[in-house]
Amino acid sequence: MNLKDFIRSIPDYPKKGILFRDITTLIKDENAFAETINQIVEKSKKFDFNKIAAIESRGFVFASAVSYILNKPFIMLRKKNKLPADVHSVDFELEYGTATIEVHKDSINKEDKVLIIDDLVATGGTAEAAAQLVEISKGKVSAFIFVINLFDLGGCKNLIKKNYKVENLIEFPGH
Repeated sequence: MNLKDFIRSIPDYPKKGILFRDITTLIKDENAFAETINQIVEKSKKFDFNKIAAIESRGFVFASAVSYILNKPFIMLRKKNKLPADVHSVDFELEYGTATIEVHKDSINKEDKVLIIDDLVATGGTAEAAAQLVEISKGKVSAFIFVINLFDLGGCKNLIKKNYKVENLIEFPGH
């Protein structure tokens, strides 16, 4: 099954000049979604980890299913002011603005090795912020797994240069 066939491309969303890669067409197809989860689970076997984290919100779709299959705790990395208890926060740049993500301070501990899953990597800013949250929490990033890599925007390369392990299922140009 070619997962690329299930990704819809929407020009000028969320603003002019952005070519948005839409995963809703992939997750609404039960076979494509199952194949995606199976591929993430298979790729995850390369890494030593005891927790899975995902970036709000589309990362939650994939990571929660993988967490269930692998019987690993699931940690939500959420947008600012969405978590009710004490949090660590990281501000970062997006390809079309700025944002903040947070994690509960009691979600990740010193001995934790965390696999971070997200739907897409572009420039890598969100992924780097997620890694910082894990590291601020005294955990270690085991690896990143992305469904989509927008290869010409350099996110995976930037993460690899910072000594993170990175896997992805499919690639598209970002423009």
